[in-house]
Amino acid sequence: MKMICITCQHDNCKKNGRDHLGQQRFKCQSCNKTFIDKETRPLLHMRIDPKQAEMCLNMLLEGMSINATSRMTGVAKNTILDLIETAADQCEKVWDRHMVSLEVSDVECDEIWSFVGMKEKTRERLGADNEFGDAYVFTALDGKTKLIITWHLGKRSSSDTHQFTRKLSNATTGGFQINTDGYGPYKTAIPATFGSRVDHASIVKVYNSPTPEDQRKYSPARIAGTEKTASSGNPDLERASTSYVERHNRTIRMAVRRFTRLTDAHSKLWRNHEAMLKVFFCWYNFCRPHMTLKGNTPAMATGLTDRRWSISDLLKEASTITVN
Repeated sequence: MKMICITCQHDNCKKNGRDHLGQQRFKCQSCNKTFIDKETRPLLHMRIDPKQAEMCLNMLLEGMSINATSRMTGVAKNTILDLIETAADQCEKVWDRHMVSLEVSDVECDEIWSFVGMKEKTRERLGADNEFGDAYVFTALDGKTKLIITWHLGKRSSSDTHQFTRKLSNATTGGFQINTDGYGPYKTAIPATFGSRVDHASIVKVYNSPTPEDQRKYSPARIAGTEKTASSGNPDLERASTSYVERHNRTIRMAVRRFTRLTDAHSKLWRNHEAMLKVFFCWYNFCRPHMTLKGNTPAMATGLTDRRWSISDLLKEASTITVN
């Protein structure tokens, strides 16, 4: 069987040694391009067995720490960190291909707190770089399909809120309703980004005064009720809710060890934090079955795919995408 050049499509190709991973290289005698057969091209350009890599990623996405994953699999900690970054690059390609022009009706937005390297007060005291301290993850969830439409990692600031709403605008099409908490910058960022395309409702929780027992325990104050207001457009306040996205915050804390409170499992570097989130959100949409969707994934409920993907399916999908 003759090898076809992936550049010029001629079959005048000869073997041309192997790459650093031991994969057979070919050279086209017509255009002088070298290439690797896409059928044998590795899903991860790393010296690690693909099945072992998939096992490591699955363990990380089920709430295990890097050190625990290293102990259980025998894979070095630095190799696991490199694996996360490599998988993140692949997942980003899949995300950019599929998470565009989505038709939605009710979108719930929220922010979940985490930190990188040190707490914000320590960062301010030491004068450390802005890539340490508070790291808020903005998420936009489709209330019907539970799909994470878009997300953004940054500070809880007006600038990052505008970046988040622009990502949401780029990922959606048509008109819909956005439901958020009472965070102030949403009231300017959403109209500035969407204009009259969306309706925006704000839901503010009203808490009871904490009792001495509440102050002693590590728990939030009790909710007395909620106040719903129309921030822009003409939202249906009966439909206004952030319950699903707030429940998804718990899923993040359970699935990503870096978000577990009162531990030292936090991210030490911003890029590692962001890389793990790229893998998690892609895995959540395409691989993780959702209980309320009868075992389907959010991507299946949205019509982005007709089956549940595995981690290797994600990587195979990324290998077919060419970035210009």
